[in-house]
Amino acid sequence: MLLDSVIYVLLFCIMIATLYPFYYVLVISFNQGKDSLLGGIYLWPRSFSLENYATFLTDSNWYNSLLITVARTGVGTLLGVLFTSLVAYGLSHKDLLFSKGYFAVIIFAMYFSGGLIPYYVVLRSVGLLNTFGVYVIPSMLSTFFLLIAISFFREIPLELKESAYIDGANEFVIFFKIILPVSTPLLATMSLFLGVGQWNSWLDSAYFVQSDSLRTLTFRMMEIINKSNIPIESVGAAASASGVTNYSLQVTSMVVSIAPIVCVYPFLQKYFVKGIMLGSVKG
Repeated sequence: MLLDSVIYVLLFCIMIATLYPFYYVLVISFNQGKDSLLGGIYLWPRSFSLENYATFLTDSNWYNSLLITVARTGVGTLLGVLFTSLVAYGLSHKDLLFSKGYFAVIIFAMYFSGGLIPYYVVLRSVGLLNTFGVYVIPSMLSTFFLLIAISFFREIPLELKESAYIDGANEFVIFFKIILPVSTPLLATMSLFLGVGQWNSWLDSAYFVQSDSLRTLTFRMMEIINKSNIPIESVGAAASASGVTNYSLQVTSMVVSIAPIVCVYPFLQKYFVKGIMLGSVKG
């Protein structure tokens, strides 16, 4: 009993240490920017204000970056899940010719890459630089989830596909009407991981995009973070008349970027273990 109490206390302390930084960022985002620079804010806003969010949402650069991030997350996740699932379904057939060669290429691609410069040259040669496609096309195939999906599809009973063959269905009909509906745990897991990856990505926006209209939300956050790496006295002196500072805008953008993931995660969490384990252990 004493041991259980100690464990609960330790877990509670770990929970507080984990959640409080997020709560603190939320509190600062609702506090006046100039007032936040004075410190001493711990549990609730001292000078409640919506100026930070008003500035964020009315700034055309931030608003456009938010739309680009939402678009790349939606399109990139959809294409990534669909294309990875299609390739995995084809490779899941045990009688596929040259299957060992395909798997060798996949394993090699997982652990080795040509590096940033060859990757840049490839993107330039296919015309993806400074386009929206550079966000979604290179990430259409996830080698990690490809292997998991292959093992997952191989565990689906052959009788389902054989009965569809007898009824005259082709491979595409079987894939979209039989395989995908019974693969909800896998699809949900892939969607969340790929979606979070798309939402948080900023390197491609920094390296492969020059147009300011294609910058992502996370890239804007990095710009604000770099601007905030100056003495606090200078920040206070340069604060805008409205009370919004670089720091308050930074934490506001953090809240906006975290909120969608926090909202989606609880609904898909139950599929994590089932989706990953079915595709990795049984395979």
